[in-house]
Amino acid sequence: MGFNWRPVFDPKIVHRELEIIKSDLHCNAVIITALDVGRIVTAATAALEEGLEVWLSPLLWDKSEDETVAYLAKAAGRLEALRKQWPDKVVLSVGGESTLFMQGILPGKNLMQRVRSPKFRASIMSGEHNAPLNAFLGKAVTAVRKEFKGKLTYHSLIWEKVD
Repeated sequence: MGFNWRPVFDPKIVHRELEIIKSDLHCNAVIITALDVGRIVTAATAALEEGLEVWLSPLLWDKSEDETVAYLAKAAGRLEALRKQWPDKVVLSVGGESTLFMQGILPGKNLMQRVRSPKFRASIMSGEHNAPLNAFLGKAVTAVRKEFKGKLTYHSLIWEKVD
């Protein structure tokens, strides 16, 4: 959303937080979301070393479908190395709540324009977003599959009917 939610990225702190997630919270999986794929790799490696399953979610907000698909394909190439090292422990998300966070499914150049549109509620209620969302997901999966051979997922909103 135009800024880094974690301006200081200290791998030691990340590792400690993942230890807490596993040992104190008794979790067996984490989702790691970021724009910077290098940070995803660093955090995912620490999580995998802790024995956690990782769900990787590289997110590029407020960009076009083509830019998003290209970004996901590039990220998938880097993330495939993790999957090869830890088979059955790595899942890659090809998006999350894209109806809101990607340009082109609903009108508007950014999240705020999309949700503040007078037609937003009617668009969601009618389900008109589902066809372009599924078309995008088809393109994303095709591009990502060329690079990443593991499990894929998508983090959907309640009103998104994903094929």
